Amino acid sequence: MVDTTPLTRAVDHFADRLRAAPQSRLQRGAAAEALALARELARRAQLAEEPGAQPREMPDAGMFAAADQITVAAHDLALVLNSDAEVAEAVRLVTEAQKRAGV
Repeated sequence: MVDTTPLTRAVDHFADRLRAAPQSRLQRGAAAEALALARELARRAQLAEEPGAQPREMPDAGMFAAADQITVAAHDLALVLNSDAEVAEAVRLVTEAQKRAGV
């Protein structure tokens, strides 16, 4: 079993920052960046679970749901990661998205 704690911590930190961010920050792109991350994490999880299948796109549930969407997508991905390298790659995605989001 792979230790996905680094991914969980990174996502929880980003989600907490999104929840604490003012609406103006979310509107200026933080929520859109989080949604893009959630969609990418969900895509990767789906491809790992069903190789060759067309991944479904996570819907836009609104800027106030972005923190929950990245949390759900990351936890789904964590269930299918098979190596420390895959965990590190997922953590990198989260870290970069948080930087771009500015939170």
